[in-house]
Amino acid sequence: MKDYIFSNDFSRNLDAMIYTCGYETCAPSHHYGPVVRSGYLIHYILKGKGIYKTDGHIYQLSEGDAFLIRPNTLIYYEADKYDPWTYTWIGFQGIKMESYLKRTSLLDTPYFHYGKDDRVRLCHEKMFEAYQLPENRDLIMNSILYEYLYLLACKFPRTSIPPKERKISYVEEALRYIENNYAHTVNIQVIADHLNIERTYLYRLFKDITGMSPQEYLLDYRIRRSCSLLKETSLPVSDIARSVGYNDALYFSRLFRQKKGRTPTAYRKEKQRLL
Repeated sequence: MKDYIFSNDFSRNLDAMIYTCGYETCAPSHHYGPVVRSGYLIHYILKGKGIYKTDGHIYQLSEGDAFLIRPNTLIYYEADKYDPWTYTWIGFQGIKMESYLKRTSLLDTPYFHYGKDDRVRLCHEKMFEAYQLPENRDLIMNSILYEYLYLLACKFPRTSIPPKERKISYVEEALRYIENNYAHTVNIQVIADHLNIERTYLYRLFKDITGMSPQEYLLDYRIRRSCSLLKETSLPVSDIARSVGYNDALYFSRLFRQKKGRTPTAYRKEKQRLL
């Protein structure tokens, strides 16, 4: 058996990360559990047979099948007595893992069929190879994880999304777009085009869910970012203005004063006195 387990003390603060991976050729009737795990794991059966028990059900699985272990869910699995399985697994966790998996249909069923998908198998193989690297292995392993999640979303797409959840996902994507592009020209039409939805529909959704318009949120986010730069750097106000999307420093200063009740320079001096 090869089993690689990584420290997960801080992983719950990350979007997604690998916390274990490995493979095993099991002895007849070899079993694991009953037990709960702290993260998500997917076991991919390379050959042989076995059973997987969860949520009061027993599933008979074989080559090409895979099963999902969810956090804090009691599970048990056992290799076949006559044709024990060989499997490989990847375990992952993070604050966005559930939302990423909701893009697939995998949360609706504890098992699924990969088939002989070389791309999926290659992700597992690349993960093991990456573990051998002496430096920066977390970077390559997490890049493989995102590739793996992409393949799962393509191979097992979620076919039905409740209307409320779809609306929330539009707003979440709009928030991500703003936070990734606030330093550039951003307006509601640009965001709507990015999401491929109508401008007025996005405005209504955004306002209903966040309590503010996209432009109000953009302004608020830019001012918050400028506050951080004013406190943490000695950059001129003009450079900070450009860094948060305003080429006109006077216009930026006017907006800043409207939001914070003082000029950027006064804000910086006040925060420096408190340090």
